[in-house]
Amino acid sequence: MRKRSLLSTAAAYPHIVWMVLFIVAPLLFVLYYAFTDPSGAFTLENVTALGSHKTTFVLSIALSVIATFLCFIIGYPLAWIISRADPGRQRIYMMLIMLPMWTNLLIRTYSMMAIMDDGGFLNGILAALHLGKVHLIGTKGAVLFGMVYDFLPYMVLPIYTVMNKIDPRLTEAASDLGAGGWRVLTKVTMPLSMSGVVSGITMVFVPSISTFYISQKLGGGSFELIGDTIERQFQNETTYNVGAMISLVMMVLILISLAVMNKFSDESEEILP
Repeated sequence: MRKRSLLSTAAAYPHIVWMVLFIVAPLLFVLYYAFTDPSGAFTLENVTALGSHKTTFVLSIALSVIATFLCFIIGYPLAWIISRADPGRQRIYMMLIMLPMWTNLLIRTYSMMAIMDDGGFLNGILAALHLGKVHLIGTKGAVLFGMVYDFLPYMVLPIYTVMNKIDPRLTEAASDLGAGGWRVLTKVTMPLSMSGVVSGITMVFVPSISTFYISQKLGGGSFELIGDTIERQFQNETTYNVGAMISLVMMVLILISLAVMNKFSDESEEILP
């Protein structure tokens, strides 16, 4: 038993070293720079500088919430349809969902630019149909489309995984007892799949609020999100510390959202049989 305990401890050392080097140490560096000036002296000026980025924070949170909501509205019924399909079709559907993820985010973003640009594929079709052109690049709608397109699989996969494990006899029993389709969905399927919903919301919201490349390319530089602001601050030595403070605030926001989601997840598990 002693030998096994020593082996378990030794096996944990590489993971502990990895966490210290790549999780704890970067967080400590961010914390240090957030409360110091370029000379290394302690200061609270970085905190007061956050006021000038209030609009950026509000816009980033708003777009992230909307993108997460759209992913849920699209992803939940999609996951339900896939989970109710034959096993062979399920594999095909999941492959189609995952296929875009095999391509680098940079290439996918440039592809969306080629589609939505003023002289792109979409406007070419509209011009051929004499319907006029639509200006998409540089708008918040284009950024939302990019977020939903890139992060939708993160919503579908956890919901599908949970739904696929739900015993179909439960929904059949609810139907036999007189529950209609909507009642079965809201009283049986949704409560049983809530853990997947919570995971999906978390997995979409976190990258949405921290994204910067999608907003840079599809937003056309007409507005900034938190990720864009952090990148710009770190590119200048005089604003490096302000960038660290914004990063710290964003980490706090993400931790709060994770805590809230975990609370909902725990409450949903309590109602399960």
